[in-house]
Amino acid sequence: MRLLHRASPWRRLFAADAVPDPMRLPGLLAPLREVVERLGPAPTLAEARAWQADLLDALLRLELPASRISQLLSDHNDGLYRRAIAESLTEMRGQGWGEPPVAFCVLTLGSAARHESLLAPDQDNAMILADYPDRRHTEIDAYFQSLGERFTQRLDAAGIPLCQGHVMARWPMWRKRRSEWDAQLAIWTGERRVKRVQQANILLDFHPVHGDPALARALGESVARHLPPAGGFLDEMATLLEESPLALDRWGRVVGGGEGAPHQTAVDLKHRALLPLVGAVRLLAVRHRIRAVATRERLAALVMAGALDAQRADETIRALERLQALLLEAQRTALAQGRAPDGWVGLDGLGEGRRLLLRHDLGRIRDLVRYATKR
Repeated sequence: MRLLHRASPWRRLFAADAVPDPMRLPGLLAPLREVVERLGPAPTLAEARAWQADLLDALLRLELPASRISQLLSDHNDGLYRRAIAESLTEMRGQGWGEPPVAFCVLTLGSAARHESLLAPDQDNAMILADYPDRRHTEIDAYFQSLGERFTQRLDAAGIPLCQGHVMARWPMWRKRRSEWDAQLAIWTGERRVKRVQQANILLDFHPVHGDPALARALGESVARHLPPAGGFLDEMATLLEESPLALDRWGRVVGGGEGAPHQTAVDLKHRALLPLVGAVRLLAVRHRIRAVATRERLAALVMAGALDAQRADETIRALERLQALLLEAQRTALAQGRAPDGWVGLDGLGEGRRLLLRHDLGRIRDLVRYATKR
């Protein structure tokens, strides 16, 4: 079983938001030292973002598992977020905006919050503001709207594109006072409506990346207070998960193609494998009041709470790691060929053994979805 987690020294690599000093990296990490030296001490945001392809190559040469590589790519993106926000705040001071008028916290959402990003993330973020009097709304919200627009534009220019669904702190929907977020969750969870469940689902995976973490903890308290008692909401959450398509036909065979497929044997592993797995674990975590955000940590907490047997959790972790490895390999190949990385993986290039493993993993995900959605 691989459910026991210990703090990894790898997670300190980008903890200080600085490029690691190559001279402090031991000889055993020569591949990493080489790519850090190539990056240089003061890269632009765009250079640092593009460098992730080199970082991936180095980590693969060091034989790190896909789950650890995903964490480190996410940690690096956290640093890019913090830098984009800091540069935006400095720019605003220089233009006479002054200091932030109230405390705030920028959150990453989705795979970035779970620290499960690969090479093709877009922006999913939100902002919590400390409560302030209504009479100051125009003044204060104008400041944070400008901040949201600036840092998201910087990230977009650096290669982390704007969210096409507008899930970003530059929009009022995803920029609210602490009490407004609490009221919003009450509205979202108060009815069994698809759109509200979808919006709440986005917010359930959040991570404070800049600002006052106490505001993020308050949001976590709101989630814990509103969601588990919301039976109709959770039923609709389960229904949406049941309707998520898996890349399996009725006979349990892996199927490719579909809308947007680059060719008929390409499988959308992001939407038809990875997201159903993550969604099933998220639903179980909400039902059992688990505060963890990362999928692996949620699985460990569910086992400790007696809500999931260790064997099923271990099989889910193995499936997650293999899916991440397949996607990283496909995205690395896409970059080498001058294509944008995405969530498609070609079955023809896998070989019989890996295709059989993929079929096995998709079957385990299907079983997990059924388990999570039992009424």
